This record gives sequence, structure tokens and C-alpha cells, in this order.
Amino acid sequence: MKIGEARGPVDEELYVRFQSTVRNDRGYFTGVFGLVNGLARDGKLTAEQERFRRANNDWYNAAYPDPSSVDPTVYDRELHPGAAAWFKSTSRDLIKRVDGYLEILAVHGIGCRMMRSPDPGRILYEDEYQIVVVPHKPGSDQPSSTTTRDA
Repeated sequence: MKIGEARGPVDEELYVRFQSTVRNDRGYFTGVFGLVNGLARDGKLTAEQERFRRANNDWYNAAYPDPSSVDPTVYDRELHPGAAAWFKSTSRDLIKRVDGYLEILAVHGIGCRMMRSPDPGRILYEDEYQIVVVPHKPGSDQPSSTTTRDA
């Protein structure tokens, strides 16, 4: 099943996040966009994958606010360790577009899972589409009450 086709499971929780299945070098789970952007930085995307990434990154940038442009400290690693963005489940158009990113990750053998939670952490930033939180558990980016599903 594609994430964009998910109905009930996404609606049951307030917030949705797509992230790696393993921790990065800093000890956190990288989000879906960071994973695909990392492949691009490393020159691992095909021309078609890069066209998709660029077009869809541009679409996302135009479709919703960048939290760091509103609050430049929101992702500051010292002030807010583990800060992570979560979609609001009502942001269906934004969530549906994640499928293409998941397909790229699958082709490259990179695991990604969908996390759902009614309370993923202490909210640092919020707009109508998303939140950025620091997880409840210090040093962890796993919310205290979460449902996961491999994407």
C-alpha cells in the first residue's frame, strides 16, 4: 500500500512523520526528505530521480512554510536536540507526495517508516500543515506514544 492511499491509519493520529529505520551519526532518525536529499548530495540519484526530487522539493517549498525561516533556531542542535518535523494528518496533499520519495529510497535499499502519534513531543513550531517538536524523552527522537509502519 502506498502512503497516499492510506486513509484510516493516518486519520487516527494527529501527526505523521516519515523517517529512517536506523539512527544517523548524530544518533537521530533522519526524515524522508533528508534521506533523499542525502542521496542527491552523494550523487547517487538517477537523472529521473533527481528531476523528481528537485520538482517536488520546489513544490513543498512553495506549498508550506519552512519552519527555520520563521524561527532560525528551531533546528539548532544545541538548543533543540532531536528537533523533527511532523505533518499534521490533515495535510493530505503534502502526505500523498511522500510516495515518490519512498519509492526512491526503496530502489536504493534505504529503510523508511511512517510514524504516527497524537503527542510526538514538545512543540517548538506550528503552522496549519506541520509541527516541529523536541521528543519527550531527552536524547531520543522517538515519541512516547507512537504507532509505526514500514513505508
